[in-house]
Amino acid sequence: MAASGLTQRRPGDLPAEVSGFVGRRVELARLARQLRSARLVTVTGPGGVGKTRVALRTAARLAGEFGDGVCLAELAGLRDPELLPHTVATCLGLPGQDARSQLGAVLDYLRERRVLLILDTCEHLVDACASLAAAVVRETAGVTVLATSRQPLDIPGEHTCRIPPMPVPEAGSRDGAGGDSVELFAQRAAAVVPGFAITEANREDVARLCRRLDGIPLAIELATVRLRAVPLEQLASRLEDRFRLLTGSHRAALPHHQTLRTATEWSYDLCSPAEQLLWARLSVFAGSFDIPAAEQVCGGGPLARADILETLIGLVDKSVVLRAGDNGARYRLLDTIREFGAERLAETGEEDRLRSRHIALYRAMADEFASHSKEDDQLRRFQELRREHANIRAAIEYALAQPGGQDREAARLAADLRAYWEISGALREGRHWLARILERFPGPSAERAWLLMTRGVLATLQGELDDAVADLQESIPMAEAQGEVLACALGHAYLNLAFTFAGRYQEAAQAGAVAAERLALIDDFSGLASLDIHMGYLYLLTGQLDRAIDRCAQGLRRLGAGGGEQWVRSYLLLITGLALFLQGKPEDSGLAARQSLEMKCQLGDIVGTAYCLEMLAWLAAGEHGYERTTWLLGAADGLWDRAGKRLGGNAILEEFHQQAVTAARGALNAERYAALRQDAGRRPLQQVVTLATSDAGQFSLPAPQDRAGCLTSREREIAARVSEGLSNREIAQRLVISKRTVDAHVEHILAKLGASSRVQIANWVQAAGPD
Repeated sequence: MAASGLTQRRPGDLPAEVSGFVGRRVELARLARQLRSARLVTVTGPGGVGKTRVALRTAARLAGEFGDGVCLAELAGLRDPELLPHTVATCLGLPGQDARSQLGAVLDYLRERRVLLILDTCEHLVDACASLAAAVVRETAGVTVLATSRQPLDIPGEHTCRIPPMPVPEAGSRDGAGGDSVELFAQRAAAVVPGFAITEANREDVARLCRRLDGIPLAIELATVRLRAVPLEQLASRLEDRFRLLTGSHRAALPHHQTLRTATEWSYDLCSPAEQLLWARLSVFAGSFDIPAAEQVCGGGPLARADILETLIGLVDKSVVLRAGDNGARYRLLDTIREFGAERLAETGEEDRLRSRHIALYRAMADEFASHSKEDDQLRRFQELRREHANIRAAIEYALAQPGGQDREAARLAADLRAYWEISGALREGRHWLARILERFPGPSAERAWLLMTRGVLATLQGELDDAVADLQESIPMAEAQGEVLACALGHAYLNLAFTFAGRYQEAAQAGAVAAERLALIDDFSGLASLDIHMGYLYLLTGQLDRAIDRCAQGLRRLGAGGGEQWVRSYLLLITGLALFLQGKPEDSGLAARQSLEMKCQLGDIVGTAYCLEMLAWLAAGEHGYERTTWLLGAADGLWDRAGKRLGGNAILEEFHQQAVTAARGALNAERYAALRQDAGRRPLQQVVTLATSDAGQFSLPAPQDRAGCLTSREREIAARVSEGLSNREIAQRLVISKRTVDAHVEHILAKLGASSRVQIANWVQAAGPD
């Protein structure tokens, strides 16, 4: 089915690529494998994600493996499903006047041939395409069908290859890595604006655009068109109103690719009324969501709660909703799709009601966490809440924006999240929300007392001690006057910590004594457990090392042996480790630090993890392990940058930090010192913790020239599976080993290769070759 002319492409021929192809190495490899082993493969994904480009690029690569060639049936312009066999026959070059039915003619032609038949853009003809594909697979022996569709054809023997959006650079990434989305933007922008190139000056604007556009190739390409009239920096800042801005495209584009809105409407029009309504209602979720959340928020009226699951499945099949998470138990809308749904929701008049339901859901979740934040199921509850971070933000925003006033809901939500802001290290964000909400409560009130106390806690952990003390000292008498006994008692407990951080130890002791008395009166287990940390820290900094160890032991007894609580337990271990370090007991100190670090990592406690890494660095310096010292300090640096002042601004602990820095710099040459700190700052946190807890002695990075040969045979096997795009769970199933074993191997591979991502493992495998 080669082309017969230079100026016109025959029906069925593959089009020439008129623009460069970017990325998609993993997807191309996966699709090629599927086409070599299966008779029917459907490429699925959201509108504009590049399904057709991936399918056609793969088909071009595999064309030589099909003796009778490749035939492309482009179906975007076809509306009558009865004409589908006729369209395919035309693409195959069959005469239109054949007396047989068109389907019969197609099947007769294909029975003795080895062909790759591509059905491109099937979603609006899904039933007809499914029938035709099933007939072809059933009636022929050498034909492979490759379909592209926003939903599977859902017939026996079908394999699917989902195409996700392109990777986008993480916000605030240190190395300025761009990924495929930035490369695509650069390539398309250069075609629009001659000489355009990514530079240090414009990299962040490009990265911001790509993130805001979800890495969707169509959206990125539409954005670059606007560079003809709008400078890059203005385009980045004005992209919030994307549907108004991105209205241009190439005149030769297919109608449903003319604009981002058209691409989105193309999907919307294919949905049933129930699916359209659920799409609109789901737009209230800012992040991912699970089925119970969707049922609670979106059920009611013409869309019964019992119908949510079935309707959601329909949206997943149409690539409107994407599965999220390792186990696929959560779902999400791409930002582009969500904003379109939000417009539809506003048109229905349901927006306020749906937002109120959303607020109630996350308000209840925060209240539940606050009531049980130091119980044995703490980790599970915290991880559930953390998955909802984007929705928590949205709930606060909705509450502040709701007509009729839901300020109190916003206040309670933000205050109930006190332990969450602490554990997650989202201190700046927590203070931001608290400051916004406090503007709604200028006079004395219970809400203001709780908000001030909570903001004082976060300011303390950030080392903003003047602000912290001011907030807490205003909160305590207000809480007492409003009858908020718990807020008053906790205010004294956290004032103790703020004074301790500020070096005002006598005042800290006084506040601690008051807190102990008040918390005991109301028998608040959570507050007393926190106070054990605060008092242990006070004793540590005042040189009362035995008292610090004893107070921490008291706290650990309060929690009980083998309990699941980790937040308080990990800090008690950390303080114990610091006291043992100061007592000259490095082995016991290191054991406590590593135990604490593992807990901190599980919780995702950025501040606590940074403290643990600091202490392990000091221990390494004491043992003259200066490479390990340097690397651990570099790992801690990145966490301090996110969390606030190093070591809470405490001068005593800062001195140990400086001593470790001085010793490491004196022992290493400047180049090695800088390389180690930079390497640590780029590592994923889980990998940092694995390396930090794996060896209490000397630490050194593998030299670059040694990395290629440092993997075991099993690690090489797993690296190869990683390069194929398999998840750890899929690798475990393929190799018949546990997922935990695969997790450990992947961490070792990352460490040995000096890599920071699975993409870098894949690049190494490709460079290493088949051996």
